[in-house]
Amino acid sequence: MDELRIGLKGTASLRVEEEHTAPRIGSGLVRVLATPVMINLMESAALDAAERLLPEGHQSLGIHLDVSHVAATPVGMQVQATAEVIAVEGRRITFRVEAHDEVEPIGEGTHQRVVVEVARFDRRVQSKL
Repeated sequence: MDELRIGLKGTASLRVEEEHTAPRIGSGLVRVLATPVMINLMESAALDAAERLLPEGHQSLGIHLDVSHVAATPVGMQVQATAEVIAVEGRRITFRVEAHDEVEPIGEGTHQRVVVEVARFDRRVQSKL
């Protein structure tokens, strides 16, 4: 955790295919990049920024998103998401996230993740069964 610091950056990208569109995801009727897919790309960028720096046996889990999706992206266009660490408070990491297609910004916001010990987390989840 000592290596996690403000300013760390990560990226993730994809080419929009049919399976990434709102009708296929179930989030709308127009054949454009679905908001949940854009959000997933932003989370992937956050993972790229920080996950490799976590202690062995630990991972981060998404706990909060505050994101706007402001422009549509058609099938065939490339999308890139970026995430930058803007705060580290104990086990909580806050990221500024953005997404752009080949023409313009399409989304932005903040994303928070919390670092957990995987074995302990799994035991807690299994106890719900």
